[in-house]
Amino acid sequence: MIARLLLACGIILMGEVSLPPSSHAEVSGSLVIAGNGPELNTLESLARAFEKANPRTYIDLLWDDSSKPLELVKSGQAQIAITGAEDPAFAARQIGWDGIGILVHLSNFTKELTKQQVADIFSGAVKEWSELGGPDTKILLINRPRNQNIRDAFETQLGITGKIPDSAKVIGGDEKVVKTVVGTLPPLSAVAYISMSTGLSVVSTGVAVRLLPVDNVEPQAPTVRDGRYPLRRPILILSKKEPNPLIEAFVQFALSPPGQAIIAETYIPMPGQ
Repeated sequence: MIARLLLACGIILMGEVSLPPSSHAEVSGSLVIAGNGPELNTLESLARAFEKANPRTYIDLLWDDSSKPLELVKSGQAQIAITGAEDPAFAARQIGWDGIGILVHLSNFTKELTKQQVADIFSGAVKEWSELGGPDTKILLINRPRNQNIRDAFETQLGITGKIPDSAKVIGGDEKVVKTVVGTLPPLSAVAYISMSTGLSVVSTGVAVRLLPVDNVEPQAPTVRDGRYPLRRPILILSKKEPNPLIEAFVQFALSPPGQAIIAETYIPMPGQ
């Protein structure tokens, strides 16, 4: 079911958040932001802070694992789509980065993978962990729904668009992905790709999973920011190309120090912001 989260103006936040000093024009009106990925909590925090700084505005989040955010913008049901890839028909602004982590059970002793080996795993060319120095068991693939931007970015970067076998188990939310990897029998077999922020969070809390290094690079915020870690996706705001002062104000807030501080709570902020 689509979760419509009406973030009413006047919500009291801890601490003061304001637009950057260069922004003096008062904005008003409403926006609907559509998405289907793990960015929901971050966008909710951004929306509340923006409303706090602009009391005559309110933002409605239209979020569902199976939704198509760009289609909602095209039809006028939303004004902003949160995606991981640009579309020539829309204006795009990047507000952060997220890595794409390769998640396995903690007991899987595979040390690391190359980017090519990740492609071989998820295209079905490699079917046994033993071919990669791991346990003697078949690889169980966990895929994501077709419309999710993490899947689009993952397939595009690896050159495997449309090549992930239909036998792969398709799971939408990151939390359910983690639970499936933890609960799969035998525990050595499952592999999934996941938002790195979610993956690092669950690893830090002691959940029995880990993220594999790729091309000898650990999946960490600094390696995603500077591009050393080879699997990453941008967090993009897409909207129609027609000028819209309220959309521009929201983008500028997301890129301001207060907005980037909110993004940094979960994702990697933009360099220099």
